[in-house]
Amino acid sequence: MGISSNNLWASAIHDTASCREDNAIDLKSKLLSLVHPRRSATSVLQNWASEGRKVSIYDLRGISKQLVQRGRCKHALEATEKAESLMIKMNNFGAIVTPHPFNSMMKLYIATSQFDLVLSIISRMKQTKIPKNVLSYNLWMSASYELYGITSVEKIFDEMVDDKNVKVGWSSLCTLANIYMKLGLNEKAALALRDAEKKLSLYNHFGYFFLITNYASLKDKKGVIRVWEACKRVDRNFTCANYMCIMLCLVKLGDVEEAEKIFVEWESQCVRYDVRVSNILLGYYVRNNLMKKAEVLHCQTLEKGGCPNYKTWEILMEGYVRNKDTEKAVFTMKNAFKMLKHCDWRPSPVIVESILELLDKSGNLEDGMWFLNVLRDLNLANLYVYQILIKMHIAKGKPIVEIVKMMEDDEVIMDDETMTLVEASQIGELS
Repeated sequence: MGISSNNLWASAIHDTASCREDNAIDLKSKLLSLVHPRRSATSVLQNWASEGRKVSIYDLRGISKQLVQRGRCKHALEATEKAESLMIKMNNFGAIVTPHPFNSMMKLYIATSQFDLVLSIISRMKQTKIPKNVLSYNLWMSASYELYGITSVEKIFDEMVDDKNVKVGWSSLCTLANIYMKLGLNEKAALALRDAEKKLSLYNHFGYFFLITNYASLKDKKGVIRVWEACKRVDRNFTCANYMCIMLCLVKLGDVEEAEKIFVEWESQCVRYDVRVSNILLGYYVRNNLMKKAEVLHCQTLEKGGCPNYKTWEILMEGYVRNKDTEKAVFTMKNAFKMLKHCDWRPSPVIVESILELLDKSGNLEDGMWFLNVLRDLNLANLYVYQILIKMHIAKGKPIVEIVKMMEDDEVIMDDETMTLVEASQIGELS
């Protein structure tokens, strides 16, 4: 049985702001708690409506977005379908006269790869004479490309150009350029971006960074610099995210010297030192084995009040591991693990194995056991990890009873090699 449309409709039109907020929070917590994909969001919504509880299209769309962000696409789709059924009901009553609710639905469908449903929304808008805006056309082009290719996209763009109620702006031209780039049609993409430049505002720099990113994707450094210089003439009140964008693009294009100049400019005027900006150069230096420059930058960052985040330590750790500097690798690793309370970062398998190998060669059993306990807390202690620790214990003449017990507790099954090591160690302990 589906949810009663009458219940949903009645709930929506009698909503008050305060009650809706309380109900939205309660309903959201119920839906977000459905961690297992087999559990039904539809059942939760049906029970909610049958109890006479309030729900609105805005609540459902907001909850759907959060579900998508958490990778819970099945539940997001169920909530989206109910939002759409409510939207249709409201539209039939003449309650919707703008494209905004339809655009929100299309964004959710694109996020869950339901491109055919985007076209259904467009058809419904045409049938009910709901006007499309710029975002409607952008979403339509994106979905149509996935289903039918570039010819359909260009037809939609032509329809947009002919639509007297819509003004084609930089965002639509960037959408078109991105599609051309996906197909390797770089000349057409470049022409679309040139047209987009002409549509940029002379009063704010919002669209400029979208174009900078697109030109970087085209490997067009002249385009990146041209739009950046134009942006500075419009408004120099840049955020950290703006500086990160231009620096990332320049580093991507191999112009680290220009990125360094912009970094110095940012440092000279920043109120709060954001290490995400300095991490861009730090990453470049480490990737290119410029560890001295990386260390100098790191020290300067600390001197200027920067607070390293997990990414800072991860970048440095990778550099020290590559250079086989065990002491510094372990130091940065310990600092990175201290950040785990504040983020979901986990070391890559390559880093875990590399650090284990360094610890094995150094024979530092104390750090090895510390690392093992951390990995166990993160559910990352596998057979390879235990093999290294067993070998380290045997090399030091230490008993392995504790390690074997940990393996049993973690339900890690020994292979023949590990079994041989354990048996040999036990014979040694008895002799």
